Amino acid sequence: MEFVSGYRDEFLDFAALLFGWFHKFVAERRAVGTSLEGRWRQLEAQIRKLPQDPALWVLHVLPNRSVGISLGQGAEPGPGPGLGAARLLGDEPPLHLRDLSPYISFVSLEEGEEGEEEEEEEEEEENGEEEGAGTKKVETEEDGEPAPSSRESPQEPTPPGEPEEAEQEAGGGEDGHEDRAEDELGPERRKGPRSDAAPLHLSCLLLVTDEHGTILGIDLLMEGARGSTGRGSGAENLARRAYALLCHSMVCPMGSGDPRKPRQLTVGDAQLHRELENLVPRLGVKLAKTPMRTWGPRPGFTFASLRARTCHVCHRHSFEVKLTPCPQCGAVLYCGEACLRADWKRCPDDVSHRFWCPRLAAFMERAGELATLPFTYTAEVTSETFNKEAFLASRGLTRGYWTQLSMLIPGPGAPRHPRGSTPSLSLLLHGDPCQPFQGYGPALMPPVPPDSPRGLFGSWQDYYTWRGLSLDSPMAVLLTYPLTVYYVITHLVPQSFPELNIQNKQSLKIHVVEAGKEFDLVMVFWELLVLLPHVALELQFVGDGLPPESDQQHFTLQRDGPEVSVRPGSGVSARLSSGTKEKGVHRDLQIKVSARPYHLLQGPKPDLVIGFNSGFGLKDTWLSSLPRLQSLRVPAFFTESSEYGCVMDDQTMAVATGGGTSPPQPNPFRSPFRLRAADNCMPWYCNAFIFHLVYKPSQGSGARPAPGPVTPAPTPTAPPAPARRRRGEKKPGRGSRRRK
Repeated sequence: MEFVSGYRDEFLDFAALLFGWFHKFVAERRAVGTSLEGRWRQLEAQIRKLPQDPALWVLHVLPNRSVGISLGQGAEPGPGPGLGAARLLGDEPPLHLRDLSPYISFVSLEEGEEGEEEEEEEEEEENGEEEGAGTKKVETEEDGEPAPSSRESPQEPTPPGEPEEAEQEAGGGEDGHEDRAEDELGPERRKGPRSDAAPLHLSCLLLVTDEHGTILGIDLLMEGARGSTGRGSGAENLARRAYALLCHSMVCPMGSGDPRKPRQLTVGDAQLHRELENLVPRLGVKLAKTPMRTWGPRPGFTFASLRARTCHVCHRHSFEVKLTPCPQCGAVLYCGEACLRADWKRCPDDVSHRFWCPRLAAFMERAGELATLPFTYTAEVTSETFNKEAFLASRGLTRGYWTQLSMLIPGPGAPRHPRGSTPSLSLLLHGDPCQPFQGYGPALMPPVPPDSPRGLFGSWQDYYTWRGLSLDSPMAVLLTYPLTVYYVITHLVPQSFPELNIQNKQSLKIHVVEAGKEFDLVMVFWELLVLLPHVALELQFVGDGLPPESDQQHFTLQRDGPEVSVRPGSGVSARLSSGTKEKGVHRDLQIKVSARPYHLLQGPKPDLVIGFNSGFGLKDTWLSSLPRLQSLRVPAFFTESSEYGCVMDDQTMAVATGGGTSPPQPNPFRSPFRLRAADNCMPWYCNAFIFHLVYKPSQGSGARPAPGPVTPAPTPTAPPAPARRRRGEKKPGRGSRRRK
């Protein structure tokens, strides 16, 4: 698939942005540092002429003593140490943070350090004797972490008036941060059950932001001593590095906007503030009288979401080149005519932009329809410049299930799934205002009345009104998953498969295929029992992306009491206060987990299969799972985050089974948050469109070919689909047997 905006973890785009800017910064810092003093004079004169940014800029000094980075280590196979930016920016970038586990992982530096120092010192002495003078020797500091070698120290840019001397901190070497990391890890190894190579220690992070949280520049200090005291000559080196970082952040800001200088600068470290007092005025920038003493200059400070975009072809960021959309479709971003022509003439023809341009133009016309939602915050969250991190932080939504939506990731030792934490479940069910369900709980929100008709809600407006929710509540972002299931059961299955009579069934077995984030939000599916109280529901989450330790688990969400408890061996049991018992109302939701691809699942046939934001073309297991669904011939509905994804799914279904997909339709219960796209301007929303699989008729062996370039301007909601037998029509030679 050409575009992965709706499928790739936002944190990876953010990491690619940071590494891309840092790589450019290191290269240019090296060039300036090896030039004459006049080059610095020219750079300072250039910055003094820049327009002034009215916002306050902040230089953050963030020490790190507890988290290390392990490169290329662990039981999982993978290439050698080092994580190049190409793995984040290349033609086949990773889609999930877990995809980087063979190359990089975070480890705690606080565990297991005691009692290891003597072993490490003895081992290093042996290595030094065996390897001779030609190999670098890593020395250890008092905390047991490797210290930088005094040999081959890189040169740092030296501002005019400062003596040029060798730096001791790593990170500015001849080949930049990544090569330094690889050289440092060399043949030295740790003993015991820990990683074979010593974890890389990012001792300090220099970060330039504006007062709103937009990141403008970054510098990484690897293995360097950092602290308020005892820095010695390293403090002078830190000041020069900070000065170089400030200059580059003004000339080439990482975030959005043209080159500019701040009206005023404040520094988050008292000693560094004093050391910059004579340097910053050279740039025509006013330094605050006192250093910043708190994390941010204002209580609502938060790092902004991704703002820099990339060229679709060469992946260069907007801080490197000027990006413009295709003049015809306005959907794809390019850095210039060369990349646009290259994409236009790609082979084969059905992957070229010449083929996709009219289709993408039709997709762009749906942007207004997808942004039509009843919430008070709709204009903000559907904007192309939507700052999701700031939105969540401003509402205190930074814990519990809301972390699944942000770029916040757990540190080493933190539980991965909030569902496994009893406090999180308790807060979830009792409606803590800072937790996922603001006001959600049976005591505050009554269940569906017994005589309430099914299929009542076809929009967020209807559901919110019935549920007693304010249109200012962002709960729709989480409830999009159970409400989509509800919509499929009550609206789409009766329309597309009326012979199943699903509305009269008293029990339903539903398979949620290729589940990942949905299982992380498992408690939100409790809302299905509120919406469908007379149906016994069993949800089975299936997918090889699920945690292996959850495989074959079976647990129940119950409505029998006010407390939340965890029972060993049976999973989680959430008991909710329900008031008086109602005849025929089911009070439990059965949950099963199978951590394997769907085609390897064994068990009874389900009544319904559902997949969220599937992306058939992004995972090879779909080429086996789709034929499995073809053999089961059960109703299978899938959502996608864009019409582009729906077209690609139709093509994959054709290749895998000879079948196809139904024309996609907008999902009325899509998430209101617009997903940020790095290389395009298309509207992406979680669960934006719904379609169902159209199975190939049983007779015949010919497979339908994948759609080709049939029309220059196809309609946006009708990708090419094969001719298919009408539902209810008898099959030749098979009597009146109906499809199951």
